[in-house]
Amino acid sequence: MKMWCQGWLRSLAILLLAALSLEPSQALIGKEKSAVFLSPEFVLGPGSVVDSYYQDIDFPRGHIALKSFNAEVVDETGLPVPLQEIYLHHWVIERYYQRKGVEAPGSSSIKETHNPDFITVRNSGICQDNVLAQYFGLGSETRKTATHVPDPYGIEIGNPVEIPAGYEEKWLLNVHAIDTRGVEDRLGCAECRCDLYNVTEDGHGYPLSSDYKGGLRCCYDKTQCRVKEGFEGIRRSLYMKYTVKWVDWDSSVVPVKIYIFDVTDNWKSSNASTVHRARHNCRVEYDVGSCSITGETEDGCVDVKRTSLTMPTGGHVIYGVSHQHSGGIGSTLYGEDGRIICSSIPTYGEGNEAGNEAGYIVGMSTCYPQPGSVKISDGETLILESNYSSTQKHTGVMGLFYILVAEPSPNPSLLLHSPFDMHANSKVYNSVSAVALLGLAIAAAIVVVYRRRKETEYGYEALVV
Repeated sequence: MKMWCQGWLRSLAILLLAALSLEPSQALIGKEKSAVFLSPEFVLGPGSVVDSYYQDIDFPRGHIALKSFNAEVVDETGLPVPLQEIYLHHWVIERYYQRKGVEAPGSSSIKETHNPDFITVRNSGICQDNVLAQYFGLGSETRKTATHVPDPYGIEIGNPVEIPAGYEEKWLLNVHAIDTRGVEDRLGCAECRCDLYNVTEDGHGYPLSSDYKGGLRCCYDKTQCRVKEGFEGIRRSLYMKYTVKWVDWDSSVVPVKIYIFDVTDNWKSSNASTVHRARHNCRVEYDVGSCSITGETEDGCVDVKRTSLTMPTGGHVIYGVSHQHSGGIGSTLYGEDGRIICSSIPTYGEGNEAGNEAGYIVGMSTCYPQPGSVKISDGETLILESNYSSTQKHTGVMGLFYILVAEPSPNPSLLLHSPFDMHANSKVYNSVSAVALLGLAIAAAIVVVYRRRKETEYGYEALVV
């Protein structure tokens, strides 16, 4: 009995040590937190437009890693509003530093103030100045497009070391939405056709050129798209409802950089020896001509726009998604050797309910490569391709591509697990630990019985074991 008990304890000790030596991959990331917020109220009536910038919005504070940001338009009761009523052209979330004790500059963009009291903290993208500087941003596809950053990665914010002395970190939300109830041409209003808005100058007062037929410069804040004669509709109070998920920052989180590429970027290198001095010209939007004008057959009615871009600093791609407008049929980012880095395809709705609106892009497919499997080299030339159906003309379309890139890990073995693998490893770890602990409990009981029996033989019984 004594020899058997000792052997059993020895085996259990080995099992317990093995269990303790396993490190579940999910333990690398702390507990995920989540919060739901509402933007300030904005009011829209039939044909009206809001393109407002809300400074210092509610947002998680502290040194954290962002894991996702999702948003949608809701009414005053909290119900989602469908796209055929309120077309969500875009929303973007931007980070900035504000000098303490200074008031926000009203409803204008922080980027347009040119005030040293406000410092835009842009992403790592390559567009000029602060164009496409956002951390997150989507449009009509917002309800069915994944934004989650997989473990063990995260977007680092709130690092006190990076915040200039005398400043504090804040966040800005830009909402651009168009009320298309009762309008003459719902698609035309959504595509910001200038003739439907009856404008001859942009929001800054600059005259529009004769060849500018539609886009952001025609549907700025407080403009009005043409409504059918006699149509009457109430003005509605609306909000952007946004959900933020994050984890507290620690050394186990692998930071990622955000890059946003634009298919309209016709950049030029100002120094052949370095890509860091390239001059970019991201125009953000472009028009798609109708194939009936160009003489193409309907089967060939696809507008293909391409541009080459140079990646300043490479790394492993861990997420990718494109942004397109109605008429879009997909976008692909290629590597220098022609390999596909990520291809993102739109999903069109088929009904009337929010999230499934017929004729609208309600989601974009995303890429989540196995960590370490898709790498972009420093200085590598990438090809971005954006495809649109050209069976009819489209104005003010976009061809953006958003990727998250992590620098190569010094310990790749920690990253070679998909979320499924991490969950499986965690379950194995928990199972082995449970077996080991259960075994120790049984062994302890056996030892107690054995000792009691021996103590009885010697004429006494221990009070404490």
